Amino acid sequence: MEVELAEVRDFLAGHAPFDRLPGSELAALPRRCTIRYARRGSVVLDVGDRGDGLYVVRSGAVEVRDETAELVDRVGAGEAFGMSSLLEHRPTRYRCTAVEDTLLVVLEPTAYGELSQAHPDFATFFAATHHARLSRAIGNLQRATSGSTALGTRVGDLVTREPVTTTPAASVRDAAAAMSTAGVSCVLVVEHLALVGIVTDRDLRNRVLAADLPTVSPVRSVMTPDPVTLSAEALAVEALLEMVSRDIHHLPVVDGTGRPVGLVTTTDLVRLENANPVYLAAAIGGQTTLAGVVAEPPGIRAVLGQLVERDVSAADVSRVATALGDAVRRRVLALVEEELGPSPVPYSWIVLGSAARDEEGFTADQDHAIVLGAEPDEAGDAWFAALAERVTAALEQCGWPRCPGDVMATNPDWRLTVPQWRAHFADWSREPRPDAVLHTAVFHDMRHLAGDRDLTERVHLASLTTASPRLLGHLSRQALAMRPPLGFFRGLVLERHGDHRDTLDIKRPISAVVQLARIHALRSGSPALSTRRRLAAAAAAGTIENDAASELADALELMSYLRLHHQAAQARAGRTPDNNLRPADLTQRQRRHLRDAFEIVRAAQHRLSSTLPPGFE
Repeated sequence: MEVELAEVRDFLAGHAPFDRLPGSELAALPRRCTIRYARRGSVVLDVGDRGDGLYVVRSGAVEVRDETAELVDRVGAGEAFGMSSLLEHRPTRYRCTAVEDTLLVVLEPTAYGELSQAHPDFATFFAATHHARLSRAIGNLQRATSGSTALGTRVGDLVTREPVTTTPAASVRDAAAAMSTAGVSCVLVVEHLALVGIVTDRDLRNRVLAADLPTVSPVRSVMTPDPVTLSAEALAVEALLEMVSRDIHHLPVVDGTGRPVGLVTTTDLVRLENANPVYLAAAIGGQTTLAGVVAEPPGIRAVLGQLVERDVSAADVSRVATALGDAVRRRVLALVEEELGPSPVPYSWIVLGSAARDEEGFTADQDHAIVLGAEPDEAGDAWFAALAERVTAALEQCGWPRCPGDVMATNPDWRLTVPQWRAHFADWSREPRPDAVLHTAVFHDMRHLAGDRDLTERVHLASLTTASPRLLGHLSRQALAMRPPLGFFRGLVLERHGDHRDTLDIKRPISAVVQLARIHALRSGSPALSTRRRLAAAAAAGTIENDAASELADALELMSYLRLHHQAAQARAGRTPDNNLRPADLTQRQRRHLRDAFEIVRAAQHRLSSTLPPGFE
């Protein structure tokens, strides 16, 4: 028994962060561990489980996948999993499967908690690992974009203490002593009140201990010079992106003069309040029943409202709304598929419209379709019909109304194989009847949500390569008809009757920008989906001038910003959000900027009309 305990101790001592623990604590640790064997292919920890503690792989390998089955991490010898439940005190959102015959050392939860409290570095190490996985899972929810999950918390609000500092001339020994005394894992190097470097515990291990450098050496010889910093006004999302992209765990926070005022770590991000988008997405993904998923969406509006109050950009709020919507849609789809059993043929579920463009807000209809890997038989067709109806009904309960135009997977017209989708796009291009023009606009905004991604990409490629000049002409005519509500003398044109009297429909000019960007994307052959990316791609391709693209993007941001603030106010008041702005509720500056935005849209429409052949103006 003692020999086995010694082997466990020696194993842990060879891997971070256990290698930093005092010898007495390390020696006592094996008695608080159990050994577990996992056969290849067995699930060690599943979505919704709380787990038995911290799982450390002694030999073998374990794959960590999120609730959508996307790979988040692969854990090998000396690495750990299971920390999400320990950090958040809730069931895990990951499925952890042994991909080899695996031997595990399981540290009991109370021991983990005691070590985390006694040794901040220990807690930081696993918080960073957990956060990296969480950010990758959120990236999966967001279809692997640039990762801009708009965490609306100010970085300055995360700073809770003055930074521990030293000077470039101080000795490494003094810097290490300062870190130890303060109980922190890094020290900022300051000269003449300006930040010139940073030294972390990792630097001390790699650049001092491993290099056998004398501890009397100056700090400047081991510091990382000119570290990446953030202003106190930056958002937590920026800290997240910097940490993940640069593989760092500490970010100095500076004021307007460049003076360091604090430090943000991965642990700070993990400990953000549960109303944060990351936590809400995790809560949605951790639900094991449809009823549980249906209970979560009210939290989406609360999060969006908080972001609007913090003056987060409309683009970022929309990305958060879409990411959280995707979390709901994916979880519903996965749960319904579990009920129905395996699909009879491969398929992909695609989202359309604002969800496809990453531009959802407080309210949106359902728009989705299915791409089939092969034509199913009668029983298979019934399976997909049941899938579509159950998913649509569940999303309706979640607050997404059914599409009035029936552009949903419940409509058998929108459950097609790749050749059938290609045939549709070709037909719409050859004979651009009014319904064909509408369908092209809808289905060109197509994004993969779940299933076989290759099927989605093949159909999306067909939508890009089949647009004829004649079809583009009809799409352009449609864009020209979306006139902004602006009178001849720059007066705002308002509704004169009905429930929306003295208001203007802000969705109309927003839709005009969306359509203009869509046309330019088709002309340039760009696969971009978001309106802003389409405008940028069109400018790069030369189909629209740089200044015009930039102005349209600014106009879109302004109009979307005002719409989101209007809808947030309605949601706070318990009313159903709509698109009908009341100019009387805007400031004089906002009304002036809104008129400017409408002028930009009108000018872009005029430029487009001048490029059309006769008969399309």
